[in-house]
Amino acid sequence: MTAPPAADESESAGTAAARLTGRPVTGERPLSGTLAEVTLDDGRSVMVKRGDDPGAVRAEVAGLRWLADAGTVRVPAVHGHDGRWLVIDRVPPGRPSARAAARFGHDLAALHATGAPAFGAPPPGGTEDAYIGRARMRNVPVRTHWPSWYAEHRVLPYLRRAVDGGTVRHAEAAVVERVCERLPELAGPAEPPARLHGDLWNGNVLWGADGHTWLIDPAAHGGHRETDLAMLQLFGCPHLEAVRDGYQDAAPLADGWPDRIGVHQLFPLLVHAVLFGRGYAEQAVAAARSALAG
Repeated sequence: MTAPPAADESESAGTAAARLTGRPVTGERPLSGTLAEVTLDDGRSVMVKRGDDPGAVRAEVAGLRWLADAGTVRVPAVHGHDGRWLVIDRVPPGRPSARAAARFGHDLAALHATGAPAFGAPPPGGTEDAYIGRARMRNVPVRTHWPSWYAEHRVLPYLRRAVDGGTVRHAEAAVVERVCERLPELAGPAEPPARLHGDLWNGNVLWGADGHTWLIDPAAHGGHRETDLAMLQLFGCPHLEAVRDGYQDAAPLADGWPDRIGVHQLFPLLVHAVLFGRGYAEQAVAAARSALAG
């Protein structure tokens, strides 16, 4: 198969979709500055996403394929990509339901159980320099226990950035650092590396017209399965209790998991503190204090 022609900087989403799929385009609807819905001549609708960093596009493609390869959760198919553009299936929207949520919980447990080679392992074909949202994220495989990896490669890098940026105060940073020191006792029983979506907030969970849930925009890597679930709670998810029930039926969480939610939320909260400011820093410090008190 020959590679698609190279893009130019002025290329539109529709032109990129035609180039990467090899199909004429009959319609284009911009949804944001970086996302558009495009209709192909065979009637299919695809989502076309523009990225500013070739590494980010590569990481997202690798993550989508790694999740799809598990054969558990639903993930849109990738129809083409290059260093600037990504073309995936459009998921026809439906309404959230408790039944779909329970099925999603079951499928998420099955995804996690497919595992990863190590904590921090990137998807096959992915990169060590990846992203979570607009923040850079290092995927460094570490064959060690989860607490030390989580502290070194997830919590502390964003804590340092937040302190350097003036978003987290030095006295507050000491509280988070104390959690990192106590992680071996706070983390609960040891778990093997799980195959994580890695950025599992409600905006990346699509409720399809087919009655299934679909996952998009992964920051996929090997991690602790409770992290995905904690992020779902942090930013809200319809029928969250049904999701948890479906998950627990398939793969029960270790005793004491509710007390560990704040520990797992530290990472996404600090990422958001770096990106969006003081409000999330205050939430991160509150989560740290709760973890220490619990």
